[in-house]
Amino acid sequence: MKITSITPLVLGTRWRNLVILKVETDEGLVGLGESRPVNKVEAVIGHVKDVAERFVLGLDPFNIELLVQRLTVEDYGRPGEVAMTGLAMIEMACWDIIGKALNQPVYRLLGGAVRERIKAYANGWYTVERTPEEFAAAARRAVAKGYRALKFDPFGAGYYEMERSEKLKSIALVEAVRDAVGPEVELLIEMHGRFNPATAIEIARELAPFKPSWYEEPVPPANYPALKKVADALAPLGVPVATGERIHTLHDYRELLELHAADILQPDIAHFGGILNTKKLAAWADAYYVLMAPHNVGGPIATAAALHLAACTPNFKIQENFNDFDEPYVLASAPGLPAVEDGYFPLPSGPGLGVTLDEAVVAEHPAQHIHFNLFKEGWHKRDARMKTT
Repeated sequence: MKITSITPLVLGTRWRNLVILKVETDEGLVGLGESRPVNKVEAVIGHVKDVAERFVLGLDPFNIELLVQRLTVEDYGRPGEVAMTGLAMIEMACWDIIGKALNQPVYRLLGGAVRERIKAYANGWYTVERTPEEFAAAARRAVAKGYRALKFDPFGAGYYEMERSEKLKSIALVEAVRDAVGPEVELLIEMHGRFNPATAIEIARELAPFKPSWYEEPVPPANYPALKKVADALAPLGVPVATGERIHTLHDYRELLELHAADILQPDIAHFGGILNTKKLAAWADAYYVLMAPHNVGGPIATAAALHLAACTPNFKIQENFNDFDEPYVLASAPGLPAVEDGYFPLPSGPGLGVTLDEAVVAEHPAQHIHFNLFKEGWHKRDARMKTT
């Protein structure tokens, strides 16, 4: 079997563009990959077109390791976000093809399921006014959809430090959500790399009474000793530190693991070279007793890939999902993703990733001109002005 063509498509939404790859073979099998490049859609598509001509067309899709070797070693330049995103989409599609060829769901080809269902958490549910009342009401709506874990960033547009009034407002939002959902629902506090270590430690201590289940990316991702400083200071609180969505290669995790600077790793499969690369990281993390909670801002295709990894990964913790809080056509673009039930996804069914592409839906919602800025006031509403490109 040989790969004969790679077609990039873009599904536009109000706050993100989803890049979808359709990979076709000479035996008629078609595989799907997907990513959400943050403000880099054209760069990623350009990279995919470039490497497709040089490295991918004519390749047997079963040769995953050769694909990775070609795109990370033979291309010579040090791979980063764009290169690893392009690789991830192609790699996902290859696994989809392999599963279809063998009539098996992908997780069964990666060691088989170690759990019967996959714990999920909601994100994207708090696109409301930044008041305690509105956050509380939105949290109750998310729980009514079946979620038993909610992630949110209550901190507004701040960077490094916060004014005291802003700090008090952020605390009030977390308190309101905790009061709204009760003690049994997990709250995952997203910091988006906003703070310097001193501020991250201060705010984490202030939020400790509300029993968060983790603090995510408390400092910018480039300085692991700074993250270690935060992790050590927060250890007495018993709240884990999570990070990893902006780390794109296995080698870049080495220092983080050796420093014991995080308790939970959050690689994004769609930006980390794909399913097998993330599976390798999970095995490495397990040697340090570190859990995996893959980041996922993707649509149904990337989410399906994440579920297959979660099914077969022993040190998996919980899976992020935006799709229940997005435009309905996002799920309609690739039917087949299982729905969250009482806080859990059921195991995905195959063959392959288990989803199919509705190109008519994608064509109806073209790419949008978006600049998603997490450091702009009101960013959390995810309703930036857009125009069709």
